[in-house]
Amino acid sequence: MKSEVKARPVSPARGRRLGALVFLSPGLAYLVVLMLVPLALLLSDTVFQRGRFGGIVYEFTTENFERLLDPLYLNVVVNSLKLAALTTLIALLLGYPTAYLIAQLPRKWKTVALVAIVLPFWTNFIIRVYAWIMLLSGPGLVNSGLKALGLGPIEVLYTEGAIVTGLLYSYLPLMVLPLYAAIDRLDPQLREASANLGASAFTTFRKVTFPLTLPAVMTGSLFVFVPSFGNFVIPELLGGSKSIMVGNLIRDQFLKARDWPFGATLALALVVALVLLLLAQSWMARRA
Repeated sequence: MKSEVKARPVSPARGRRLGALVFLSPGLAYLVVLMLVPLALLLSDTVFQRGRFGGIVYEFTTENFERLLDPLYLNVVVNSLKLAALTTLIALLLGYPTAYLIAQLPRKWKTVALVAIVLPFWTNFIIRVYAWIMLLSGPGLVNSGLKALGLGPIEVLYTEGAIVTGLLYSYLPLMVLPLYAAIDRLDPQLREASANLGASAFTTFRKVTFPLTLPAVMTGSLFVFVPSFGNFVIPELLGGSKSIMVGNLIRDQFLKARDWPFGATLALALVVALVLLLLAQSWMARRA
């Protein structure tokens, strides 16, 4: 008698896992090749020495990590944290009312308002920054308006205020969009119930609306803070040589000082700090 071998049927759970693996494989390969491999190269360069004329001398050292505690570099990090936090705070104060008002619009006007919010992204980033140089310069539109009001002219360009303005203009939509999505999904009956129970509009916002949108607040704040903290184009063009942020410091180590091991150490420290920030945001979102 010939023995018959029957194929074992694939369980639905196993089939779902295989299907998920097939769809996730391109994205995972992309992350491994373009993120994990560069990070591994950065990590390996941090323990080597800089050559006399640049490049890397493959001799083990811990000097690069010790230099991170130098007050000169710590001041740059603190200044970057200050400017990124200030930008995030202003973006939240402007973005939350904007998102709330857009959520209250009729449906056909919501689309128009959202297109207006993301419209700057349709223009090249460098062109938008150069436009701010023309606006904030001595004979620019801002100083001309201040002079007409008898309040100027004042030095606006190449200051920390110009940097915050440029960062805010560039990343404000990243605050508005997640806030709008969260506010628009809120059940209006919750706010109606609060009003029927005698709560004022402010109490309803404080105890109903804001707590329910707190995860979106943290997400939008993260979307603004992270690129602001590591940005080097806007501080270079709008801040000049007066304000250096951590992104400029890393760029200078690679391209000007040609100290690749220390540049890799700074970049790795920045990545670790941002990963810790992401983990903290995720923990706070779960608690919220």
